[in-house]
Amino acid sequence: MAQSNSRFAVVAALTGNALITIAKGTTFLITGSGAMLSETIHSVADFLNQLLLLIGLVRADRVPDRRYEYGYAGERYVWALISAVGIFFLGCGVTLYHGVQSLFHPPELDFGEMKWAIAALLFALVIDGVVFFLALKTEWKNAQKEKKAFHQYLRKEADPASVAVILEDGAACLGVMIALISILLTKMTGSPYWDAIGSIGIGVLLGGIAVWLIIRNQELLVGPSIPQETKEQVQRILKNNPLIDDVLDLRSRILSIDNYRIKVDLSFDPKELSKRLKKKALAAYPQIQSEQDFEEFCQKYTRDILDTLAEEIDKIEAEIQRQVPEAKHLDLEAN
Repeated sequence: MAQSNSRFAVVAALTGNALITIAKGTTFLITGSGAMLSETIHSVADFLNQLLLLIGLVRADRVPDRRYEYGYAGERYVWALISAVGIFFLGCGVTLYHGVQSLFHPPELDFGEMKWAIAALLFALVIDGVVFFLALKTEWKNAQKEKKAFHQYLRKEADPASVAVILEDGAACLGVMIALISILLTKMTGSPYWDAIGSIGIGVLLGGIAVWLIIRNQELLVGPSIPQETKEQVQRILKNNPLIDDVLDLRSRILSIDNYRIKVDLSFDPKELSKRLKKKALAAYPQIQSEQDFEEFCQKYTRDILDTLAEEIDKIEAEIQRQVPEAKHLDLEAN
């Protein structure tokens, strides 16, 4: 479901930004506005970023094979990291460079054609606003379903592809407003410096978004542990089992937002285990008449111990996966 929601958000953003890029680019060619060029670069960066996000989602959906036995889920973070770096250098870098250059060498602007820039920006604001609302609404519902605070859910558990769409389209709406203000101030004052300042503001905005996305995807590529409340939930399941004496070690890693790997070292209670095997042992005890009978009894009793432990581990894994569906890779070991 999360994968499906993320793909919908990315495709919607990709389609919207394709239309916006064409509108902004055409308007820049008409007006020569630096803020419009910055907005065009912004939309190109968003379009390329969402294309990379879509590639990552498609590649991450491949089934595990012999080479990658835990699957390809990490690919979404690789492509998302590449796109975030692209935003930083292409979106932020080029926009800042153009804005600073415009401060020292202001371009000649045709104020009569600024109405086209305003129309294009209003069109972009509507499209970006719709995509932003759809992505935000989807993640809000997910957070409510998980009973998590929305900002914490976005920061720690939401799919980075969906978060990227929210941040980028939120920044796009803010960037459009910056561009509108700078163009209006330029037209009102007759000074092209406002246009350059607007361009720099949009560049700084893109840089902040890119840095956040780089940090988030770097965390996921390295492999953080599962959320603390989920880890505590797994520990409660284990400690509530009467056969488990102690949880010696619990380690986890997020492979993707809906795929956790959890490794646990367990100490089983020998008294509880002997209680479960007592009836079988008592039934077999009278039949021990010789050393060979005793050896056969020991072998059978050892098999019963191993079978009981294996059955119990299977039950524990089933219960963990029932309560934590993301725990797709469980490794429970008896020590």
